[in-house]
Amino acid sequence: MTVLGNLAIDRIDGAPESPGGCASFAGVALEAAEVPGRIVAMAAERDHALFDPLSARLGPLLRILPADRTSSFRLDYVDVDHRQMFVDAIGPVWGEPEIAAADPDTTWVHLAPLLRTDFPAAALAALDARGHRVVYDGQGLVRADRTGPLVLDRHFNPELLTHISVLKLAEDEAVIVADGEFDESTAARLGVPEILVTFGSEGCDIYAAGSVTRVPAAWRVEGVQTTGAGDMFTACFTANRAAGGSTRDAVVRASELVARELDKRLHIGTADRV
Repeated sequence: MTVLGNLAIDRIDGAPESPGGCASFAGVALEAAEVPGRIVAMAAERDHALFDPLSARLGPLLRILPADRTSSFRLDYVDVDHRQMFVDAIGPVWGEPEIAAADPDTTWVHLAPLLRTDFPAAALAALDARGHRVVYDGQGLVRADRTGPLVLDRHFNPELLTHISVLKLAEDEAVIVADGEFDESTAARLGVPEILVTFGSEGCDIYAAGSVTRVPAAWRVEGVQTTGAGDMFTACFTANRAAGGSTRDAVVRASELVARELDKRLHIGTADRV
């Protein structure tokens, strides 16, 4: 599988800048799934030093394309389950030249937009024309491309949906896309073959073939901040689909991976407090 997305500069709870964006978290998923793959990301060359440790860890798994700017976000956690998010800089746009430069050679491609403008419909159409199966993170539908406090709305281009094989939505994103309760009628209206709606520790709903199936979460992990959990989930899901797994099995494995990684954060945080 191939992951495409922008790298980001994250500032979490006033801490120093840290690597962000799906590309910063997807490597964990690819390593765990043991599926051949690669991550192609964009960031300004002046910011590449921040991602040097990530590049060193992932090696040839990660390729960074040059860009004129880097996405940047500030995240302030009110508590472990609630955060305020601010857009400090809007990242580069993936067009047909960028898709050609990335040149994914895998059937499955995970698109990881940070904002609505990251991957316009033309980019998805180019991937579709190449024969790829696209798994799309739904935050790219609802996150407005403006700086300041993050704005979520449903003013996305519906043409995006025609090129997506699997759409992943977090619970709050699903409500915005549906303009209310997300149900089978909403899924049918969107027309995407498979839709995943995640509810954190409450599990994930799979919408496919006109029905919905709830898959419980692997186990509950409380008291830890969850930045990147959705990225790890979707990347792991895609990797397992690429390996031939069913939708349900891929969701189960993705849930297990996220729970393990959050457990690691929890134990590190506990050790720091001792």
